[in-house]
Amino acid sequence: MDSKDLSLAPLTQDGPKSEAPGGRTGKDWSCWLVVASLVGAFGSSFLYGYNLSVVNAPTPYIKAFYSEVWERRYGHPIDPDTLTLLWSVTVSIFAIGGLVGTVIVKMLGKALGRKSTLLINNVFGISAALLMAFSLLAGAFEMLILGRFIMGVDGGIALSALPMYLNEISPKEIRGALGQMTAIFICTGVFAGQLLGLPELLGKESTWPYLFGVIVVPAVVQLAVLPFLPESPHYLLLEKNDETGAVKAFQTFLGKADVSREVDEALAESRVQRNLRLVPVLELLRAPAVRWQIITVGVTMACYQLCGLNAIWFYTNSIFGNAGIAQEKIPYITLSTGGIETLASIFSGLVIERLGRRVLLIGGFGLMALFFGILTAALTLQDRAPWVPYLSIVCILAAIASFCSGPGGIPFILTGEFFQQSQRPAAFMIAGTVNWLSNFAVGLLFPYIQPLNLSQAESQMCCLLSLRVEQKIKL
Repeated sequence: MDSKDLSLAPLTQDGPKSEAPGGRTGKDWSCWLVVASLVGAFGSSFLYGYNLSVVNAPTPYIKAFYSEVWERRYGHPIDPDTLTLLWSVTVSIFAIGGLVGTVIVKMLGKALGRKSTLLINNVFGISAALLMAFSLLAGAFEMLILGRFIMGVDGGIALSALPMYLNEISPKEIRGALGQMTAIFICTGVFAGQLLGLPELLGKESTWPYLFGVIVVPAVVQLAVLPFLPESPHYLLLEKNDETGAVKAFQTFLGKADVSREVDEALAESRVQRNLRLVPVLELLRAPAVRWQIITVGVTMACYQLCGLNAIWFYTNSIFGNAGIAQEKIPYITLSTGGIETLASIFSGLVIERLGRRVLLIGGFGLMALFFGILTAALTLQDRAPWVPYLSIVCILAAIASFCSGPGGIPFILTGEFFQQSQRPAAFMIAGTVNWLSNFAVGLLFPYIQPLNLSQAESQMCCLLSLRVEQKIKL
């Protein structure tokens, strides 16, 4: 990347951090900064991660529900290909909603601000939870599909507004570590979806709708806490010209009275951009000065989805079943993937400022390529020895750990760091579009690539469940 290009963006340099003027170091975390990052991530990226994994455990019950509704409506059993299509649409339409959310987030962010956008976004989350939770009672699988779409809108807004908010409220000394909150809570959400999907909890025939109703909890927590926190000081100062409000916001988030250095830095950026408007997407794409930044963000976002991790989260049980793992062991092995993700993302947050973005990004993708190569060989030879399926498990866990140690959160950080204030909304829209289109491709096409045809055991389960579901649906 050309040094001239990089000079236009407020990048956080990799490597050791020197003490900032005034004695401030990268280890200073104020109470309100921690609260804002935790609550913001819990009601935003946590829900994104939760909705990646929540569809995995109740798959046979939902397919039985689809089969029964179809037969009741049309008087004949559903074709297996049609059922596969309906299920892949249910999974992947989450990404189409995410794309819609990414497109509208720029308008919301400019009109309402970062914090208010996150607050308004909870309306989508609560609406989606109610639709999905009551789909079985209403006997309408369209409610589940529509709820997944609306939940995707929530995720698309959250994954753009949250990184912008965290980037703009944090001091540059800890911006990378705080930015990893997005990835940590995505992984925590995935783990929560897997945990609640255990047969002992909500992963049962009678309780699977509650798996989707749980979504209201993070949304309500964010609605209750976030109003008491300030708006982004950069937004207040640079876009609303509210210097008094920006000073108070800086003081709250930084935990000190003297914020003159931070205000001066923001004002310096404001003077540079005083005569600039928010850059439209097409104009940013055509700007030579940021071409390499856009290419870098686009490639990393595409790799973030196309590397295959979302396929593992969406279809974990089927993947392990095809790898020869006993059916009764699969839910607990699946749970281990969520635990590994969470630990690896926390590790990344602890070392990102020391090792740098580049090392974690390249190292993570490199290790993933290695372990996926071994996994391919293990799946090919899984009938040769009884221990080979367990090698597949080790490879999947290692690939997940490699992903969450670097590639899992860094693309979101780069998008905030590579662009100026006037370019960030358009940059997040570009990054989000690449992210969600890649997500949609994985969710829709993976069942046909694998393929995920029903095994004999799963087919029998669906037949039995469809008879029971008929008794529960109000005609």
